[in-house]
Amino acid sequence: MVGGDSRAEGLRGVDLRLGYHGATVVHDAAITLRPGAVTALVGPNGSGKSTLLRGLARLHPLERGDVVLADGTPARALTAREFARRVTLLAQSRPTPNGVTVRDVVGYGRHPYRGRWRAGDPEGAAVIGRVMAVTGVAGMAERPVDELSGGELQRVWLATCLAQDTGTLLLDEPTTFLDLRYQVEILDLMRDLADAGGVAVGVVLHDLNQAAAVADHVVLLHGGRVRAAGAPPDVLTEDALTEVYGIRVEVTADPLTGLLSTRPVGRHAARVFA
Repeated sequence: MVGGDSRAEGLRGVDLRLGYHGATVVHDAAITLRPGAVTALVGPNGSGKSTLLRGLARLHPLERGDVVLADGTPARALTAREFARRVTLLAQSRPTPNGVTVRDVVGYGRHPYRGRWRAGDPEGAAVIGRVMAVTGVAGMAERPVDELSGGELQRVWLATCLAQDTGTLLLDEPTTFLDLRYQVEILDLMRDLADAGGVAVGVVLHDLNQAAAVADHVVLLHGGRVRAAGAPPDVLTEDALTEVYGIRVEVTADPLTGLLSTRPVGRHAARVFA
């Protein structure tokens, strides 16, 4: 773990149904996030990935079903502070405060451990320093966050989530706005948290190759329903992806590593460059 005393756990969604304004967008979904594993949610736009993740994080009301912690505790039985010590979410977008430094924003992640006037968190400063280092934002600690680029700000918000030091980490499109280097570093960090820290990681990804590379378990959503779930080779098949995305998708596996690579085939796929 990035901090000190957090324990690895996990999270289950049981028969989850979620919607907006009376229209159901996630239908009876079951999902399990296991300690020490990365679970990737993939699927086309509008398939319910982010809504499902927000439901697991208690940020979207459930029409039906339940969210349960690894020890069997229903999420609804916990106070907001208790739940925030066990589960955190990096959302797609967050408001950017004006005139607040990177260090202070990362410090927001310590709110479940603080009393009034930021008291009662003796480990906070050390945790904040560590998560800024692993996310590459330590060098900008005193900069106002409203002066940062989109990629820099994304890494700051990730550091804020890591400062919360929970056993379950939910990430909604964490590589958005990041250049290639930091996309790879964020994916590597997810694997480190799972492998070395025992964290249960649930992540929404649009890039199928990233999902194939980083995930132990993949959940493929289509029309608000789980179309397939399992190991990447069992879920990311040509038939399933072609059906769900409505375009022919080729899937190949590296003969040495077994790593999958997906390729959507468009009308100009056969172009040849001299």
